[in-house]
Amino acid sequence: MIVNCPYCSAQARLTDGAEMYPHRPDLSDKKFYKCDPCGAYVGCHRGTVTPLGTLANAETRQARGRAHAVFDPIWKGGHMKRHKAYAWLSEQLGIEKEKCHIAMFDVDTCRRVVSAVKARA
Repeated sequence: MIVNCPYCSAQARLTDGAEMYPHRPDLSDKKFYKCDPCGAYVGCHRGTVTPLGTLANAETRQARGRAHAVFDPIWKGGHMKRHKAYAWLSEQLGIEKEKCHIAMFDVDTCRRVVSAVKARA
């Protein structure tokens, strides 16, 4: 699979958690795509080499973390089923349900997630 970096257009290489998180032996077998020129990376679905989303630099990873922090309690807390929560989010953001995954969002879209969730409260 070829994965290109959205920041510098370089081809990312497949690596593992032992390289990405040497202090986390529990992640050593997990697969990642890493862009060597700029350092952006993304994890893969368990047991595959399919990326979970798009490569992310530090700013994007932080923004995605903030988006998950406000959005995930909606479905993890039992307020909505996960698929319903993402359907609601897709409507709020004007994004097709199939493309509405925080792991695919840029910084601006993550900010919009935070705003939408806060407006819901």
